[in-house]
Order: sequence, then C-alpha cells, then structure tokens
Amino acid sequence: MVENSIENNDASNKPIDILLVEDDNADVKITLRAFDKARIKNKIYVVGDGEEALDFIHHDGKYQNKSEFPRSDLILLDIKMPKMDGFTLLEKIKSDPDYKAIPIVMLTSSRQEEDVAKSYQGGAASYMPKPVSFEEFIKVVDAFNFYWYVINKFPDEKKEG
Repeated sequence: MVENSIENNDASNKPIDILLVEDDNADVKITLRAFDKARIKNKIYVVGDGEEALDFIHHDGKYQNKSEFPRSDLILLDIKMPKMDGFTLLEKIKSDPDYKAIPIVMLTSSRQEEDVAKSYQGGAASYMPKPVSFEEFIKVVDAFNFYWYVINKFPDEKKEG
C-alpha cells in the first residue's frame, strides 16, 4: 500500500499541517490510528479544548515557537468540549481575518440536524459524524483524504486564460 499525504494546493505540494481539537483521549487515539491505518502521514497536532486551540492558532503560551507549532492548514474540530465548545471556537476563527480562510471540518459524534446547520452557518467547510466502529472510521478518513484531494486540487486544474 502506498503512503499518502494530504497536500497544499500551492506549488510546493507539501503535506498540510492538521490541528485536531478533541477533548476525548479515546477519540484522539482512534483518529490518529485511523489516519495511520489509512497511511496518511500528515503532521497532526492535538489540543484538548477551544482555548488551547486558540493558543495554538495564535502562537500564544506554550505554542509560541512557530517552527515547532506551524500555522494549521486544516482544523478538525469536535463540538462538545470543556472551556469552549466547537461552535464558539468556529465563530472566533471565522471572525478573525487572519485565520478565517483555514478550512474547518466538524468531526463530531453529534448527528443532530441543528448542529449540522449551525456548523455550516458558522463557516465550517464540512461536517463529518464520527463513525461508531473503527473500520467505519478508516473509511471516513479515506473518504476525507479523497475529498480533500479533489477539493484542494480543483482550483489548480481550472486555468484562466
């Protein structure tokens, strides 16, 4: 099996840096394991709540070293977290002109229609319910990889002229 990485749309094609905002350690382990099993080798940084995510994004506190903690190209965001929920974090990121272009994927156990609607209304790029089984989770990660590749590459293929 070939190793994959989700890449930037720019000329460098360097793998993107992903920020996973998740408070549940079991879900973190499953997510990282699913990415590994799908042989997606992107660097994934993990923070446990919305406040820590803002510190990471803005390079505050223990995340000041920009080479160690680079700007995220993609954020995977849970909704239900302590301190600051995912909707509040989504609103804060999307209201900041320096960071609003970062695509945010809501990766959550909620399947409530109002959560889906609120996510898209808040500027989320996608909404992906967490699967129940690990095997299903791997399929979701594979689909996500394909989705990102197609969406990320489309503008490059469309030449103006």
